[in-house]
This record gives sequence, structure tokens and C-alpha cells, in this order.
Amino acid sequence: MDLDVFVATHQGEWARLDALARRRRLNGEEADELVTLYQRTTGHLAKVQAAAPDPALVSRLTSLVSRARSAVTGARTNGWQDVARYYTVSFPAALYRARHWWVPVAVLSLLLTTLLAWWMATHPEVRNSLITPDQLREMTRPGGQYEAYYSDRPASSFAAQVWTNNAWIAVQCLLYGIALGIPVVYVMWTNVVNLGVGIGLMASAGRLDVFLGLLIPHGLLELTAVFVAGGLGLRLGWTVIAPGPRTRGVALAEQGRSIIGMSMGLATVLAVSGVLEAFVTPSGLPTWARIAIGVSAEVAFLLYALVLGRKAAEDGEFGDLDAADRADLQPVAG
Repeated sequence: MDLDVFVATHQGEWARLDALARRRRLNGEEADELVTLYQRTTGHLAKVQAAAPDPALVSRLTSLVSRARSAVTGARTNGWQDVARYYTVSFPAALYRARHWWVPVAVLSLLLTTLLAWWMATHPEVRNSLITPDQLREMTRPGGQYEAYYSDRPASSFAAQVWTNNAWIAVQCLLYGIALGIPVVYVMWTNVVNLGVGIGLMASAGRLDVFLGLLIPHGLLELTAVFVAGGLGLRLGWTVIAPGPRTRGVALAEQGRSIIGMSMGLATVLAVSGVLEAFVTPSGLPTWARIAIGVSAEVAFLLYALVLGRKAAEDGEFGDLDAADRADLQPVAG
């Protein structure tokens, strides 16, 4: 065998196989080509080993065949790489693509909370219908129930309790979407009422600054995670009503996988807010410092979702569902 002629004859095939094996995604034609070139190159390696075992060429072809085999059989990447990619690409991309749902939910919820708090603070008859004046004083006084809530338990156990409670609210929003999103609206309204009443009662006692100093350090990030969950739940509910060009079953399956993918990221966000609520909110730091920490956490999340997420989405990342897992659109009549 003339090695120089052999190499010159098959050099193009090897280069093409190497290029295909290094790609992360292939279309159907490229995948078929990869398999064909892999089989040919395996035969080339066998011929070289049998007829003219040149060490350099054998090493080169062995490496190429090994890399191509991994591409053909779908070798998995390192688990830590998958986790890193999820948090740096997939999750932010999914947040960005869902922004048309959770941003309006956030704006409407905050608007309703503000109106409810104003109504509660400026209408004594409304407050009196809920609690007695003595109860109001006990709840809003310095060291009262609203303040003691954040410091009357060990920080570590309080963080776990907060995370569990908030994660349950998020899970309800995500899962209840299947019922046309109606239960999601109820969950979000309950959240608005609890927050609006608390702000209104503290405002009526002249201690709104204290309440906001306790709420903002953790509440901005916590509420944003709940808004995201609510938006995703409503998107799932709308998918039941209007699945688009896909069949309803396919559309729901894809949105279900999307929600499963998003749940881990939201659990992480809520864990961070729980740590802030347990260790920063009741801390001895000045109010301005605690608020600065909370605002910084919120700004970081928004940059993460809307800037990093936009970049990932523009690069073609869907975040919640890889292109290989998305079914082809079902033909519909024009």
C-alpha cells in the first residue's frame, strides 16, 4: 500500500468526518453522512493496521474513529458541564422567551397590590372589618408580629421553611396551569391580598418605612420568582385553549417539559431569596444596606433573564426544549 496515495485519496473524507463529529447538532442528512463516513474510516483504519501500520497515521485515525464513535452513539458530556450549561444558557434563555407572560403578571400584581394597600391604609372601616384596633397595634408596634416574624426562629430553619413555602406557591402556579390557568389566577390573587394587606396595615400605623425595609431585601427576588411561575402557569393554561399549529397533546407535552426544566431554576432563585430573608432581612445591618442587597439581587436576576437570556435566545437556544426534541409541525389547512 502506498500510504501517500492512500492519505491523499481519503484526506477529504477524514476532514469531513472530523468536522461532523465536532458539531453539537446535525440535521438528518448530516447524521446519515456522519454514520457513513464513520464506517468508511473504520475500514480505512483496519487496512492501515493490516497492510502498512504507520504509527502516526494509526494514531490519527484511531483518534478520529473514537471521536466519531462518540458522536454516533451520543456520548454524554460531563454532568457538571450540563449543570453549568443549564444555568448559563438554558435557564436564562427560557426566562427570556417567557417574558411576555411573567412581566405582565408582575406589573399587574404590583399595581393591584399598591391599590389594595392604599385602600387599606386610607379606609379605617375596611381595617376595622378585618381586625380590632388592639390587634392592629399588636401587629404593627415596634417588635410586633410583623417584625418578630423575621427573627423569632433560628435563621437556618427559617430559611428552609421560607424556601419550602415559596417553592410550594411556585409549584402550584406551574401545575395548576393545566386547568386553563384559573387556579393560577387565584394563587396570584391570594399573594396580592396578603402583601397588600400587610403594606396597608403598616402604612396606617405610620411604619411603612419599617415594613419596606423588612420586605425589600428578600421580597423583590422572591416575588419575581413567583411572578415567573405564575406567568408560566398561565402560558400552560393558554396552551390548552390555543395549542397553535401543533396538536394539543404535543403542545402540552412540550410545555410540560418546559415547566419541568424551569422548576429547577426557580427553586434555586427561591433558595437565594430564602437565604436573604433568613440572614439579611433580620440582620443588624443598616436599613439602606439591607435594601441595597435586595435591590442588587433583583437587578442581577433581571440582567440574567433579559440580557444573558436574550443573547442565548438570539443564538437559537430554546432553553426548555432542544431542537432535537421538538416535534415537527403538523400540516394544517391554509
